[in-house]
Amino acid sequence: MKSEILVVDDEPDIRSMIRLILEDEGYEVREAENAESARDELISHPPALIILDIWMRQSDMDGLELQKWVRRYYPHVPVLMISGHGNIETAVQAMKDGAFDFIEKPFKSAQLILLCQRALSNAARDAEHVELKRRFDMSIDQIGKSPAINGIRQTIAKVAETNSRIFISGPSGSGKELLARNIHNQSQRSSGRFVMVNCASLSSDRSLIELFGSETSHNGKRVVGMLEQAHGGTLFFDEICDLPLDTQARLVRTLQDQRFKRLGGTTDVWVDVRIISGTTHDIKAKVAEGQFREDLYFRLNVVPISIPPLSRRREDIPALIKYFLNKRLAEEGDRKLTITSDCLAALETYSWPGNITQLRNMIDWLVIMIDKSKTMISPDDLPAEILGHPKMSVQDGSMSIIAMPLKEAREQFETQYLMSQLSRFNGNISKTAAFIGMERSALHRKLKTLGISIETVDQTEETS
Repeated sequence: MKSEILVVDDEPDIRSMIRLILEDEGYEVREAENAESARDELISHPPALIILDIWMRQSDMDGLELQKWVRRYYPHVPVLMISGHGNIETAVQAMKDGAFDFIEKPFKSAQLILLCQRALSNAARDAEHVELKRRFDMSIDQIGKSPAINGIRQTIAKVAETNSRIFISGPSGSGKELLARNIHNQSQRSSGRFVMVNCASLSSDRSLIELFGSETSHNGKRVVGMLEQAHGGTLFFDEICDLPLDTQARLVRTLQDQRFKRLGGTTDVWVDVRIISGTTHDIKAKVAEGQFREDLYFRLNVVPISIPPLSRRREDIPALIKYFLNKRLAEEGDRKLTITSDCLAALETYSWPGNITQLRNMIDWLVIMIDKSKTMISPDDLPAEILGHPKMSVQDGSMSIIAMPLKEAREQFETQYLMSQLSRFNGNISKTAAFIGMERSALHRKLKTLGISIETVDQTEETS
């Protein structure tokens, strides 16, 4: 995509000359003759670079004042100041106010082109640095080898390069935002911004301003909405079902026209934004209850993606644990720490109601709480909620199993053990039998003897 440059100068000959120079270099050029028309151009569609004259006739702002306005509302847009009446003090003031550089008239074409290239390159580096910080720790949704994750990975490969709207559903903590970022990172919009809207935190009176912006707010400053902030990139609506109904109605029109007016404004704002939405709710039920607009749902649900809970893809847990542990240890320096096989089995068996978020927090907690001298994480280091029972020693007389006869105690242990293993392998008899070292037929007989069925395991997991 060609970079757009806005030339602001009160002299038509200067604007025309700069236009010819820049268009020969492949840039797209827009013009403004004074501060008012420059602000209109910025409001309609921010350029990649502004070339701004300091002294302008018939303008409500001079170049230095307009430069401050740009820095307030469009801090990511670099400004190159030009003047035929400049001096050292003026140049220093312009640079202090945030201008990228200052060039005196008359100037050579090569000098102007070089400064434009540097300004655009510098802005691109800054944007990349900001985006890299956003992307940090945002690749884990691709970790895993379960059929569910492999299917999601294939879907991402198909839709990332398109502009189709995507609707992601899944329980809390399952990685909806991470999946949305991954789609953005693999798309042609990856150099643009990824902007997240937390719909659950938007009140009815603030949602319109936050999304669409306003010409003036309560403190007199113009608000740049999230739709504008995401121009050229991706806008992710987290918990879209919580978006107020009046905002939903306006969003429908915006998605249809790709343009809108800010609150209190009269100028159409055109945006090029990809929309990805996510929810933990049953969206169809919300539509049926009248809490979500059906026409908006149809516009958003072009490509649906469903993320299963972590308990339905337990085979991904070891890879996720390895990723989180290595990342956390890298922050600790040279510390070495591994997980024993029985500890890993306990973590695989747990139901993880908080999904990936809970798993990551658990690994962080273990690294923090375990003594620095230890190199292995064992089941003794896990909290009681993971193990499924209070931590008690054999010597603790309150432990009920101690009071049982051997046969009953053995049956209780076998029941808990087999149910845990079945849960760990999602009820797969073959995998469970292979792991515990039994023949399939023998395992079936043992389960029948103990009164264990796959349905019993599923129900136990759902109530845990």
